[in-house]
Amino acid sequence: MNCKQFNTIPLEEVLQILGHFPTKQTAKEAWFLNPFATENHASFKLDKRNNIWYLHSEGIGGNNTDFMQKYLKASVKEVLEWAEKQNFSSFQPQNSIQKQNSLKQNYQITEIKELQNENLKDYLHQRGLSTKVHPLVKEIHFRIDQKNLYAIGFENLSGGWELRNLFYKGSLLKKDISILNFNNESQNQNKIGKRIAVFEGFMDALSFVEMKPFYKGDVLVMNSISLLNRTKEYLKNYSEIHLFLDNDKAGETCKNSILKSFPEAKNHSEIYALHKDLSEYFVFRNNTKIEKQQQVELNPKQEQEESEINQAHQTYRRKR
Repeated sequence: MNCKQFNTIPLEEVLQILGHFPTKQTAKEAWFLNPFATENHASFKLDKRNNIWYLHSEGIGGNNTDFMQKYLKASVKEVLEWAEKQNFSSFQPQNSIQKQNSLKQNYQITEIKELQNENLKDYLHQRGLSTKVHPLVKEIHFRIDQKNLYAIGFENLSGGWELRNLFYKGSLLKKDISILNFNNESQNQNKIGKRIAVFEGFMDALSFVEMKPFYKGDVLVMNSISLLNRTKEYLKNYSEIHLFLDNDKAGETCKNSILKSFPEAKNHSEIYALHKDLSEYFVFRNNTKIEKQQQVELNPKQEQEESEINQAHQTYRRKR
């Protein structure tokens, strides 16, 4: 392997092999905690389109070779020797069979169970989500190469999983849409006449479940905007469609495409117009409520203190 070949490998896969996972990501970029030092806020940005990185905390960046030279504190020759020993799923020096085998080695689910891990429960709680949503997810233990990890898992129709924890956002196995059913009284064999709410990510859907505890109908989670056509095909079974898509360029494009195919669909993104998505709005709303409650709890004491001060001033005036 030479530098040109190594630099064509997605840096995201290189980081994954080294045990570094994005704290947040989009189709175009991903953010990581500094791989070279300890930090609390992600400052390492990966440009997926150009496969280059930039470390904002140090003001440096480059390609894969530059990254590994700094990471290993090694020469170009030593970096390429390291790269030769890795089984990159995106590098095929021989044939597609080798690629398939390496993929099977890189990803392995070791256990699927009901949500029990306190760290994962705390993560949901931080997102404003109660125990009400616990039955809708699973606790997934998995291995990427030799690294054992666990995350909240949300299953799709093909048996694949969307994964989330405080530090990781990704997926395992085949990508597909997910469907949740909530006691739709109008359900019939052909599904015609059913109500459905559409979301891009499952955290948005879980937030909706918390916000609308008496909702009757189905919920569709796209899991990826690349599944737009699959989503539209499924929506043909419904006469009442409600859209809760992201307030970004990709979400806008997706929303417009669905509205073009289903003119009667209702868009609700204006509810969270000042936020990227419904989940972000839900967290903001909950935090605001907590602040207001704290203010209400403090007000009686504050009023008492002000009353005491005023009484003291009046007494002082009388004595004079």
